[in-house]
Amino acid sequence: MKKDESEFMSHELRLPELTVRGMLLGAVLTVIFTASNVYLGLKVGLTFSSAIPAAVISMAILKMCKDSNILENNMVQTQASAAGTLSAVIFIIPGLLMIGYWQGFEFWQTLLVSACGGCLGVLFTIPLRRAMVVHSDLPYPEGVAAAEILKVGSGDAASDGKSSAGGLKEILSGSFVAGIIALFTNGFQVLSGELSYWFTVGKSVSQIPLGFSTALMGAGYLVGIASGLAMLVGVAIAWFGFVPYFTATGTIPDGKTVASFAQGMWSQKVRLIGAGAMGVAAIWTLITLAKPVIDGVRESIQSVRMPQEEKARHRMDIDMSIKSVGLVFAVMTIGLLGTFYSFMSAASLPVGQTMTFVVVGVLVAILMGFFVAAACAYMAGLVGTSSSPISGIGILGIIVSSLVMLALCNQFGIFHMPNGSKFATAIAIFTTSIILSIACISNDNMQDLKTGWLVGATPWRQQVALLIGCIIGAIVIAPVLNLLYEAYGFPGAMPRPGMDEAAALSAPQAVLMTTIATGIFTAKLAWEYIYIGIGLGVVLVVVDQLLKRNTKSLCLPPLAVGMGIYLPPSVQTPLIVGAIIGYILDKKIRARAAQRSPEDIEGDVENCKRRGTLFASGLIVGESIMGVLIAGLIVYSVTGGGSETPLALVGKDFGPTAENLGLLVFLCVVLGFSRYVWNTKKA
Repeated sequence: MKKDESEFMSHELRLPELTVRGMLLGAVLTVIFTASNVYLGLKVGLTFSSAIPAAVISMAILKMCKDSNILENNMVQTQASAAGTLSAVIFIIPGLLMIGYWQGFEFWQTLLVSACGGCLGVLFTIPLRRAMVVHSDLPYPEGVAAAEILKVGSGDAASDGKSSAGGLKEILSGSFVAGIIALFTNGFQVLSGELSYWFTVGKSVSQIPLGFSTALMGAGYLVGIASGLAMLVGVAIAWFGFVPYFTATGTIPDGKTVASFAQGMWSQKVRLIGAGAMGVAAIWTLITLAKPVIDGVRESIQSVRMPQEEKARHRMDIDMSIKSVGLVFAVMTIGLLGTFYSFMSAASLPVGQTMTFVVVGVLVAILMGFFVAAACAYMAGLVGTSSSPISGIGILGIIVSSLVMLALCNQFGIFHMPNGSKFATAIAIFTTSIILSIACISNDNMQDLKTGWLVGATPWRQQVALLIGCIIGAIVIAPVLNLLYEAYGFPGAMPRPGMDEAAALSAPQAVLMTTIATGIFTAKLAWEYIYIGIGLGVVLVVVDQLLKRNTKSLCLPPLAVGMGIYLPPSVQTPLIVGAIIGYILDKKIRARAAQRSPEDIEGDVENCKRRGTLFASGLIVGESIMGVLIAGLIVYSVTGGGSETPLALVGKDFGPTAENLGLLVFLCVVLGFSRYVWNTKKA
């Protein structure tokens, strides 16, 4: 246990946590972050983690109340982050409009899918808490960052003698730097967020990519070198292995550039390989977690029998009771059964067939949901919520759901009915919507529980806050989706004739998963690439195990390698850069500490690390908050008939200059951050 964590990680800490004002503030933040995430997710296929912005805003508002405290602030960010993350359901559910099964978002069905799936995601991660939060060395970059922010904002002095003012200065410095850069990048568009150098070798095409996100660089610093190098291996496999091979063996269509051709090979083939590798890695993760999860369940059962006095003494170890979990699970399952039945009623099938589809759909969603919950919890611990490939989990979910429904539809002769393929695709998408709701909340929940563990929160109270956040977020999602659909439409799904399809929200993730589902039911899915990914995943698991058994410190996390293949390289590279910076600084700081502080080497190193952690946390904070502000401004602008880039100062022809300026600024941040950590004074 780190020295500066001890004052917070105490069973004796007794402060109000779940308060009425906190829940009301959390509800307001929930509405804001959910709406922003829904728009951004439909527009560019990405969402942001709302935990850190919620923590900062909560502290600023509750600071005006004399009796506010760190645990109350933690509950607000827990509630708000759950709802903001739940918006990832938009990665799949618009597909129901794209195939023409829905003509608009059904409010109650969308609400119940999101709420029930999100609440199940909370429940499924409860037995994972002890294994993956308390007894794990996973970095949880955003969880740690949020905890540092809450600690500094609490006004308590850290145990190493540093005042909270000092910590606040470091976080604010990082936030200011990242916020200004994000404003000039995503707002003014004077700086580019990425740079790619495309090259050819014979007929092969590839790129040397670099992303300029300061938040991701900060997350990489917190993630560590093992995960960073594993992602680098994944990027290398994708862009120096598969992409050159597929471009060399393919033919560039007329009118396409070499860059767009290579990008198409990656999105159409290599990403499927990455999804297959991630599937194997996720299964292996579940296998390796089996014993700790069983131990966690056993501890939970034992805690039920624990006298109330004991529970009071072990406040930080108490999850929701088995009875409460069972009750919530039963209610959510009944809700899903009712929602499925309502969804199926439009098909007018015989009662027996309808009930079979309902029961099987719910079972697939729950069983697959538990599987992805463990995988997503691990991914959140590995690289953070914002960088976690939820859409990759969605791809696995749509494949499994489609295959199960394909078997049922063949059994009942559904494909002989009018629009039988449309119905089959629709029910696969609906099932996957639940799976994705479970996945995204599982991803967020573990991050929040890590934050709670570091600040001394009571787990069961956090879990209640998460359930509240899921329900409020679900209420917001459906009307926001309908509003955006009526305003812009989606590819292949325009609400009114004569609308400009070029202005439609691209919903890239929903398009991809709908395409996969349609490909399965029409026998046109490129299975060979998924099979290659499965084989690669097996190889990666074997290599990781050999390294762990035959070396002292080397490993190759297969899930991180799979993410390196699947995610855009512009997302991966700043994470990798941050991880490498952290590794180099650690080596140099240790060598210096042996010279200047031989009497307390570890204390000197920890002091430098703490400064780096706080500044890196600030980088995540600044970009996250600026992202929220810009998203809100964009939504305000477009709903009033204005531009989608209301702050832009330059046009598209400024692109090359923006790339060079972005690279220059990013290098300055890298050097400045390194010097900032290196110049930490002796403890």
